[in-house]
Amino acid sequence: MPVRAVVHLLLHLLLPALAARVGYPARWQRAWLVMMAAMLIDLDHLLAEPIFDPTRCSIGFHPLHSYYAAAGYVVLLAVPGLRMLAIGLLIHIVLDGVDCLWIRWA
Repeated sequence: MPVRAVVHLLLHLLLPALAARVGYPARWQRAWLVMMAAMLIDLDHLLAEPIFDPTRCSIGFHPLHSYYAAAGYVVLLAVPGLRMLAIGLLIHIVLDGVDCLWIRWA
């Protein structure tokens, strides 16, 4: 597995854990699980052909990775019961954006 993919996947695990520990110290385990559930937005990759393309930028390509979806995730920050999920979704989108930059630089 390429280094970029390993780093990308590790950050998808570790950044939500860090955000959960810092933002929700009393219930960080629950917060981390909710943020990890946000990673299910990658199910939209199943709509693509091929499902996985290491040279494809997810942002703007997959429906749940669109700019409109990202704007919706920002709006979800204002909903207290969905804030943890929104943080997880936004972490995911930011990490995928960084991955897009990494693809472009390679």
